[in-house]
Amino acid sequence: MLKYKSIAVPLDTSKFAELALAKAIGVATRNEAHLDLISIIDTHQSNYYGGLSNGNLVNSLVEDATEYLTELTSQIKDKYGLTDVSTHIRFGNPKTVIALDFTREHHNDLIMMGATGMNTLERVMTGSVTDFVTRNAACDVLVVRTNLANEPGQKIESPFRTKMSQEQAEQKKQ
Repeated sequence: MLKYKSIAVPLDTSKFAELALAKAIGVATRNEAHLDLISIIDTHQSNYYGGLSNGNLVNSLVEDATEYLTELTSQIKDKYGLTDVSTHIRFGNPKTVIALDFTREHHNDLIMMGATGMNTLERVMTGSVTDFVTRNAACDVLVVRTNLANEPGQKIESPFRTKMSQEQAEQKKQ
């Protein structure tokens, strides 16, 4: 019987990524697997904001990612009782970090990620991270496209509305 041992979940604060996390928790629980939560600070995209040469910007990005992952880990332990969870912050291109570097380094045998975390313009400009990962990862990749009831085409809601993801949702409305 196939049993996953180590699941990587890339998180970008989007509801699609958080939905993938919720489904990954179920898979990890059933398989008694380790869960790696990854936040990637995109060094390519940060060039648009003046690069990562600004120490204050780097510190702020790392602090935000740390706070986000800590809050998610706390919810996972409190709501689901899953304790075999590690958090990781990486710098680089999310495509290669997820598909190639991180999963090799951590021996993940499954990546679970949301279908998209970017808007249409971002996908056109940078290409889809999900597409790249599904084509290039050495392990299995499960792309989450449905809600928690596995209903396609339904409104996607995250079971993890963190302080950070709520603030970002409000900024997008403005």
